[in-house]
Amino acid sequence: MLELINGFDESLFQAINGAWPACDTLMWWASKPLAWTPLYIILIIAIAKKYSQWSNRLLILISVVVCIGLNDTLSSHIVKPATQRLRPSHRVEFEESIHLYQQDDGSFYKGGKDSFFSGHASNHMGLAVLLGAFLCGGVASCRWMWGLVVWAILIGYSRVHLGVHFPGDVLCGWIVGAIIGGGIFKIVKPRLQLIS
Repeated sequence: MLELINGFDESLFQAINGAWPACDTLMWWASKPLAWTPLYIILIIAIAKKYSQWSNRLLILISVVVCIGLNDTLSSHIVKPATQRLRPSHRVEFEESIHLYQQDDGSFYKGGKDSFFSGHASNHMGLAVLLGAFLCGGVASCRWMWGLVVWAILIGYSRVHLGVHFPGDVLCGWIVGAIIGGGIFKIVKPRLQLIS
């Protein structure tokens, strides 16, 4: 069963990776957290407008730090070392067929060695769900939530396009991130109500 899933994951990767070479630069920048600085500023302003008390703002800031810390620790320091699944960019059998992003210095971006699960996907989906919930008051169907989830999906997709993650790595990252972001919001929400 695991071999079947793995085979499907690899086939899906080959169908997605580099399907649109013209989008390489866009996907490269979508994958870089610093490229999203304007969005982060908009989110800070939106949170500050919705939550005027400093105690609420501080609690939200702590929630964001915990969300990123949990996702990053789980992905990079626990699951990746335990599973040791090589990134497609480091797999010998993909050397001839993989599409990698060529950087300005002429080298190809390959990312780190381990692939499962994607820290980019889990961190950004965790933030999307957490901040979306704060901005929507816990309602999953508001514009903030949908917009932020689409943002996280784009970032996850960019990792497959760039050849540094399999779709399964990204999908699991999204699921873990959503669970962590949603879980933190559920823990924090009653405290926000108490100090509002």
